[in-house]
Amino acid sequence: MATVAAMQPGWNLGNTFDAIPDETSWGNPLTTQAMLHQVRSQGYKSIRIPITWSNHHGAAPDYTIDSAWLSRVRQVVDWSLAEGLYVLINLHHDSWQWINTYPTDSTTVMNRYSALWRQIAGTFRDYSPKLLFESINEPQFAGTSDDAQGDQLTNTLNTAFVRLVRQTGGANATRVLVLPTLHTSSEQPRLDALSSTFTALHDPNLAATVHFYGWWPFSVNIAGGTKYDSNVEQDLTASFDRVRTTFVSRGIPVIIGEWALLSYDYTRPGIIERGEFLKYIEAVGYNARARNLTTMLWDAGSFLDRNQLRWRDQGVFDMMKASWTTRSGTASSDQVYVPHTGTIPSRTLTLNLNGTTFQGLRQGSTALTQGTDYTVSGTTLTLTSAALTRLAGNRAYGVNATIEARFSQGAPWQISIISSDTPTQTAATGTTSSFAIPTQFRGDQLATMEAKYADGSGAGPANWTSYKEFWSSFQPDYSAGTILLKPEFFAEVNDGRVTLTFHFWSGKQLTYYITKSGTTVTGGTS
Repeated sequence: MATVAAMQPGWNLGNTFDAIPDETSWGNPLTTQAMLHQVRSQGYKSIRIPITWSNHHGAAPDYTIDSAWLSRVRQVVDWSLAEGLYVLINLHHDSWQWINTYPTDSTTVMNRYSALWRQIAGTFRDYSPKLLFESINEPQFAGTSDDAQGDQLTNTLNTAFVRLVRQTGGANATRVLVLPTLHTSSEQPRLDALSSTFTALHDPNLAATVHFYGWWPFSVNIAGGTKYDSNVEQDLTASFDRVRTTFVSRGIPVIIGEWALLSYDYTRPGIIERGEFLKYIEAVGYNARARNLTTMLWDAGSFLDRNQLRWRDQGVFDMMKASWTTRSGTASSDQVYVPHTGTIPSRTLTLNLNGTTFQGLRQGSTALTQGTDYTVSGTTLTLTSAALTRLAGNRAYGVNATIEARFSQGAPWQISIISSDTPTQTAATGTTSSFAIPTQFRGDQLATMEAKYADGSGAGPANWTSYKEFWSSFQPDYSAGTILLKPEFFAEVNDGRVTLTFHFWSGKQLTYYITKSGTTVTGGTS
């Protein structure tokens, strides 16, 4: 428990040694001492180094690990320990590359799995106890009859892993070993199965691990899941409560070995609205801390720019860092939309105090004046017409000013003052492989899209909902002035007319109609 507590907070060196086939294959640079130093200097106490071994060992029966690859892994582990970081290493994408065939090829898989862990454990046998081993990332199995059978196979691998590592002796006799549930899921049956494994092993130096990527509709922006709402909150608290009750309350520590949102990625902007993501970050940090859970951020390059050694969004990191020790205040939105022309009315936001006290608004180093620029009644913050008119300046489309709400503790809450008009769209023709709707966004931003047939049923992929998945079905291109409808969307659209409804963050909506005939698509506003 003390070891895992000391690992909080943790960071993943994602898409690096787990990349296939090599360290830089998925777009990240070679890991350097300077990068690890930067991670440590930002307050992280531990690093998870996911490692895919599949392409770096020889044939049966020895499965000898490539010496250059093992040497490189050892180098980065050494550098990390030298920085004072706790280190967690594992078998990563091996889970779906070959371990998943265990139900039909158990002898081969177990021999390979054991050979790899025997070599890894032997290499690091006498390393500091600040190095931890994780048996397998996201265990999964092909062809099982149900999850209960998957639980049994996960137990088999976890049990073999613990016994094998312990038999290598040295520091491995007491090293903290980390065991996942099936799929690293936090569903109660998966937790119960892993709990039974812990009971049977009766080893005092084991930790449990699950992953957490939030409520799925919010994590990928589908089914209207655009906001951090009660669904997201309840999913979070229920997941964390289950692992606390099942493990932490019994003295078994839990590592949230990966957390983020599935579709948060700087290369695909707009899927997750920034303010809604900040609320999620704040809640994950608080709820994990309240339950003594150690969290390890999944960072495949979306958070830390490893070339520049700086955060891609400093405000996102500031919210994370604050959440390690305290709560931060937020608000119902981080956007205030004002009209491009005409009179600007006052606007209200609801403050989420989260136990803090609201202390005022600032624009840069200048404090806004309560009573003149804004008023506060309970948790209702009102920005006056006069203040918004001043802040909007020349009212060019887009963000005209940014102000900050300050609270008694935690990170400030940024609020963008945005000038916009109702977006407009025009007719288009194209094909199912290339169709773009001409769109003048006029300062607004797209939140989501609905697609319905004439009978009101959902059109396109995931037809159980009319709200389609952002980016995989549709994608705004603000610089080109278009909304792209993807081939993946049309692949599951029937011939005929489909009504699209575009929802924007200002609250405005546009209706657009498309007609598909084979591979031909036409569209218009009527």
